[in-house]
Amino acid sequence: MKEMCNISVIFNSIAERQNSRMKKESSAQIEKAAELLRGARRAVAFTGAGASTESGIPDFRSSKGVFSNLEKRFELPPEEILSYGYFLENPATFYAFYRKNLVHLDAEPNECHRALAALERAGILAAVITQNIDNLHQKAGSRTVMELHGSVGRCYCMHCRKRFGLDFIMGFNVDVPQCDNCGGLVKPDVVMYGERLDQEVISSSIDAISSADALIVIGTSLVVHPAAGMIRHFRGRRLIMINKSPTPYDEAADVVISESAGKTMKKILSLLGVHFETGS
Repeated sequence: MKEMCNISVIFNSIAERQNSRMKKESSAQIEKAAELLRGARRAVAFTGAGASTESGIPDFRSSKGVFSNLEKRFELPPEEILSYGYFLENPATFYAFYRKNLVHLDAEPNECHRALAALERAGILAAVITQNIDNLHQKAGSRTVMELHGSVGRCYCMHCRKRFGLDFIMGFNVDVPQCDNCGGLVKPDVVMYGERLDQEVISSSIDAISSADALIVIGTSLVVHPAAGMIRHFRGRRLIMINKSPTPYDEAADVVISESAGKTMKKILSLLGVHFETGS
């Protein structure tokens, strides 16, 4: 019994030393990120689902993410249920899932969103390019936001092209919203599987990344293409990766931080002396 207690003490001691070392390494990386951003004037942020999980919005690919929920409920590949073809053939089923799982009316910007908006106001950040559809960057105050996959905040009639806000979809009294002008099917302004990304948004995003003097990649594993491939257009010397899991670009990065987006951005802005409202 005494030997077992000694082994337990040894393992606990090793774990404590490892945790201490990891915290020191993380602090050093955060300090380096702040130093890199201190001299930036055309920084660009590229954000994914991990930037919004602290706002209560689930990611897509984790064990508790949207895709897992889809597979358990429908026993179909998520890429099929969230595809353009499935939407056209099964709009009622699509909208039932969309309203419940992709629209988060109560979600508020977290510290990551507010920090990026503050960096823009401070003249450090030139643009946010996001894979998210939640509209939280704009809600936090960011002015230059490029939405690669569209936004839940908009929808339009597929026949007459009349545009509507999110309240039209959420307040419609039947399963499938129809245009009040022509009766056509109303589609969320989000990019579904099987659809091409908006080429103007793609072009603007590539231009922003190409001319950036720093690139902050936040909350994305960089495995979804073509969006993830845009990182290759970065020609600057300040690449900062903030993601809880490894990415294909970690080895090329100047800084790699494996902590939550909000906590990390709060620390970076504190070091930069940039004030922002942290919320409750």
